[in-house]
Amino acid sequence: MNRFRANPKLLAPLLAGMAMLGPFSIDAFFPAFRIMAAEFSVTSVAMQQSLSVYLLSFAAMSLLHGPLSDAYGRRGVILWSMLLFAVACAGCALADSYRTLLVFRAMQGVCAGAGMIVGRAMIRDRYDGANAQRLMSQVSFIFGFAPAVAPIIGGFVLGLAGWRAIFWLLGGFTLVLVAASLAALPETHPRERRTRFEFRPLLRTYRGVVGDHRFLLLGFAASLNFGALFTYIASAPSVVLHLLKLSETEFAWLFVPVIAGMMGGSATSARMAGRMSPLRTVSVGFGLMGLGTALNLAGSFWLQPAIPWFVLPVGIIGMGVTLAFPTLTLLMLDRFPAVRGAAASVQATISLGVSALVSGLVAPLVDASPILLATAAAAMTGSGYALWWLYRRITPDIGPQVLSAALQPAAAPTPSSAHVQN
Repeated sequence: MNRFRANPKLLAPLLAGMAMLGPFSIDAFFPAFRIMAAEFSVTSVAMQQSLSVYLLSFAAMSLLHGPLSDAYGRRGVILWSMLLFAVACAGCALADSYRTLLVFRAMQGVCAGAGMIVGRAMIRDRYDGANAQRLMSQVSFIFGFAPAVAPIIGGFVLGLAGWRAIFWLLGGFTLVLVAASLAALPETHPRERRTRFEFRPLLRTYRGVVGDHRFLLLGFAASLNFGALFTYIASAPSVVLHLLKLSETEFAWLFVPVIAGMMGGSATSARMAGRMSPLRTVSVGFGLMGLGTALNLAGSFWLQPAIPWFVLPVGIIGMGVTLAFPTLTLLMLDRFPAVRGAAASVQATISLGVSALVSGLVAPLVDASPILLATAAAAMTGSGYALWWLYRRITPDIGPQVLSAALQPAAAPTPSSAHVQN
């Protein structure tokens, strides 16, 4: 029996709060970029690398969060990771050099992904079919507040108490989540379903997951879709301060419309669950992404950067991304029902790897030009759709009935099914 029980209504806000740690760590200190660069005597490009270091460590550790939760339970992995994340926040706040800041940013990345990755596995542990899609969408909806409010809160705290207070606040929020999780977070992966954490079997598991072409197509499709949005998120300091010529306290002009679109897509996905086929939901999502991309390209070529037209098309893209994402995620996880934690880790690593490339390579190359920004985002959206199209081509029996069946509960794994499905 499960030792910990929670009100099901609390599970979505709890998991969403944990998932918020990632975007808060990315967005909250954007308004402080110029001040931090001056204090540490580094360039704006160097400050951009503080984001890349965070994302790369996030991606690397993502390969272990899921398997650790498969072996030792979901709850413990989340709690320990959040405690270490709070320590890393304190380290960032106390950093006396840029090198020290990077070390603790890497530590933040190592710990931040547990709530997001393990949380997805927890949802699939407990729910199936439309209920799983609905809860995944609810988590995405609540989680959507984070990128919108993080730079707003960061700008306010920056003006009130300086950039170090941003990290103290983030650490305090994490400790609140720890307390709430101790009281209300259930363990959804009982001992009898756990697998041993061993290096060689883990490598075999990952070879099996990475060798699954359909999983990779879905994973890169979802990651490239988000990459189109993340191009603007990673470029936010340049977009807000230089292209739109706003101040450090006005990041909301970029983030609120974008996140409103994302939250709208998540809410729509939740309402569609059980009413519209998963295939149709994904198709509508890609349709919205295509519309937003077309408007974004047209405006960037023919108009000067200004509010509101500059951000509204990106918000439409965000709505399409989050409308398609829950179904794409569940389809990926259900490729490997015996090791969903490991599958979620690979999925997160793909997503974060793409995001790290966007922040470290793409954004610095395109953030000074609205045309280049729109073109880069369009290329990622188009690539994401191409991979989804290819997935459907090599899955000839895919259809509403098959997709719906894929979202139904999988048979409980036996101890002998500890490793990946072939």
